[in-house]
Parts: sequence; structure tokens; C-alpha cells
Amino acid sequence: MRRGKRYHELSKLIEKDKVYSVEEAVVLVKKAANAKFDETIELCLRLGIDPKRQDQIVRGTVLLPHGTGKSKVVAVVVKGEKAKEAEKAGADFVGGEDLIEKIAKETIKFDALIATPDCMRDLSKLGKILGPKGLMPSPKTGTVTFEIADVIKKIKAGQIEFRIDGYGIIHLSVGKASFDEKKLVDNINTVIGEIQRVRPPTVKGQYLRSISVSSTMGPGIKVGLPKI
Repeated sequence: MRRGKRYHELSKLIEKDKVYSVEEAVVLVKKAANAKFDETIELCLRLGIDPKRQDQIVRGTVLLPHGTGKSKVVAVVVKGEKAKEAEKAGADFVGGEDLIEKIAKETIKFDALIATPDCMRDLSKLGKILGPKGLMPSPKTGTVTFEIADVIKKIKAGQIEFRIDGYGIIHLSVGKASFDEKKLVDNINTVIGEIQRVRPPTVKGQYLRSISVSSTMGPGIKVGLPKI
């Protein structure tokens, strides 16, 4: 991939083979995020797992203490009285079959989708649409539940989902370049701590192979495993 002059200039801020502490990396990533917009700060973790094995799938949610800096649009598929609960909790889209139809036609956009268990049979028909986007509700991420209000509030407060890709890598947004250093450090340490906590028991050897942090337009910075 060809990189522009700006990218190469920013790369000079970083020692190529050095592994930085989270605190050091945050200072550098903020310095490198000098685009004309508020760049997103991304965390990348490469795990020592076999993504083809079901017993080594790493997936879950983590509540960032300082949020992501982005307001999440939440859609909720429910029946009956639960619709009022969802609306009161701040859901952006609420409905049953009517909402499923809108999702099928892709006429609405949202960042998270929650459904009650009794709606999953109808919603599962949209697997080809929701699956590739990582939007299909799942009990593993707490998005298939009758505790609608609690989940909506957590997502709005900064709860994010994570899941390994086909290469055993997890990519996450952990804030914005405008965040102060402490907030970014707190968010990054929280994510790393949670990824460590959900280590599959069948994984042998080194689990966290590498960690890096970068801004939207900036170079990656290698990060060492923090003492959490």
C-alpha cells in the first residue's frame, strides 16, 4: 500500500522496533492525529488462537469507562409492552415486524441491534444482512435479552462489542484524539483486561501476540502488555 508524505512524516515520530507502554503510545498517537477532523483511536490485538476452532472464538462486550466519543444509534426488536420500556430507555428505533421489514430493506442505519428472545426466530431470517455487518443480536454479547432497558443504557454509555476476525485479530475503537491522555489510557487498559479475562481455556502458549494503537490517518504504534 502506498503511503502519502504526511504518513511518512508522522512515522518519524515512532521508533520502528520499539515497544511502548500504553501511556507512551497514547502520547504519540495523539501527536500523530493531526488531521483536520477528530480522528478515531483504534486498538488492534493479535491473539494466539485458532479462529477456525469454535472453542477458541473470542467474543464479548466491554464497557469503556469514558465511552467512544461517538453517540450510538440503537435499534430494538420487541413485542408488546417491552416496546415502551425500550423507548423510555432511549432506543432510537423500536418495533416488531415493521422494524424487521425496515432492516430487511436497509432503510434505517444503526450501530447496535437488540432483540428479545421471542423475536429472534423472525429476526434470524436476516442473517445474511446482519451477520456480515456484525449486527446480529447474540446471547454472548447480551443483545438477546428481556432486560432491554439495562442493555440500551450500557450501549449508550459506551459498551462496545468485540470479536476476532478470520486471522485471529480484534479491532476496536477506544476513543477520539480529542480525549485527554488519561481517558484513552483507561479505555485501552479496560479493553486489554477484558480480552485477557475471556481467554479460552483451550488456548496454549502466548495468548496476546501483539498490541498496537493508531489514529484514523496515523501509523501503528506497538504496545507492550500493561500491568493491569
